[in-house]
Amino acid sequence: MPSNGATLMTAKNVLGKPLVLCSKDPLTGFFRDGYCNTNADDHGTHVVCAVMTDEFLAYTKSQGNDLSTPNPLYRFPGLKAGDRWCLCALRWKQAHHAGAAPLVDLDSTHEQVLTYVDKRLLLTYKLES
Repeated sequence: MPSNGATLMTAKNVLGKPLVLCSKDPLTGFFRDGYCNTNADDHGTHVVCAVMTDEFLAYTKSQGNDLSTPNPLYRFPGLKAGDRWCLCALRWKQAHHAGAAPLVDLDSTHEQVLTYVDKRLLLTYKLES
């Protein structure tokens, strides 16, 4: 990982605790290590660990970002409802405004999302363990 990002040792989630793994299957994250960690090279700010729904996948596809179709060139398996994935903070917020935002795993969502989304809003989408 480039040196300008937080290491997993120092990365915090929105609850102020150490960032927890989001998904290894499918392998997610800007660094494709399973964590929604970020740094200055992550222009999409892929920090929201969300559980995919058919509604969200249809919504994001309608916005030009098809997450359900596999893309072997990028070793992308395509997502289905139930998969966990590190979403861009602004795409999640946009989906919220459209009524299509998926639930969020707060333990696995990087604190950087709070730059874009109010914590109280995230709490209303909290995935129950």
